[in-house]
Amino acid sequence: MQSGHSEVVRVDVMPRSLADLPYARHLERFATELESDQDYDTVHLTDAELTEPDCRGARFTESALTEVTVMHGNFRHTRFGDVWLRGVRWVGTNLGQTGWQDAELIDSAFSGVEWVGAGVRRVRFEGCKFESVNFRNSSLQQVEFADCVLRDVDFGEATLRKVTFPGTTLLRLALHRAKLENVDLRGALALDIANGLDALRGATISTGQLMDLAPAFAQAAGIIVRDR
Repeated sequence: MQSGHSEVVRVDVMPRSLADLPYARHLERFATELESDQDYDTVHLTDAELTEPDCRGARFTESALTEVTVMHGNFRHTRFGDVWLRGVRWVGTNLGQTGWQDAELIDSAFSGVEWVGAGVRRVRFEGCKFESVNFRNSSLQQVEFADCVLRDVDFGEATLRKVTFPGTTLLRLALHRAKLENVDLRGALALDIANGLDALRGATISTGQLMDLAPAFAQAAGIIVRDR
């Protein structure tokens, strides 16, 4: 029988630096405009502000983006494989149906970003902020949100497998019709569910989190709680 007082054992992983990347010595600084349906292999895009870039269907492989701001871009169907991002700010950008695999995103921010129908696998987010981000119908597998803030993020009808949230704050999280499997929420600093409480049947939470969510569970079940 499992104890109700089980604790999460967190193994802190220091984010890699640019020099730590196995392909670091092959990176070439990229100084031209991004284009759609192009292959970007071992490129380093840095210190850039991109306004309304059209990068649909592009493919980034063994590449790095650092200190970049993307304003109202279109990256639909773009593929990111073995990429490293640090200090990248995405504002009002469409990342719908993108594919992410073996990626690391550090100290980055996503505001008003559409991530609908994306495939995210073996990805680590470290110190990232998500504000009004839409992950509806996306698939996240083996994903870690470490020391992040997710505010008004919509995982409606998404599939989350083996996803963890150590040190992360979750505010007004939407889980309507989401499917969770082996999702561990015990490491979250705050857990605030806006809707979709029933989706938590595939998640692990702590006793303290259960107590915090008890009023919401009671309301969802139509239970009136009165002491007198």
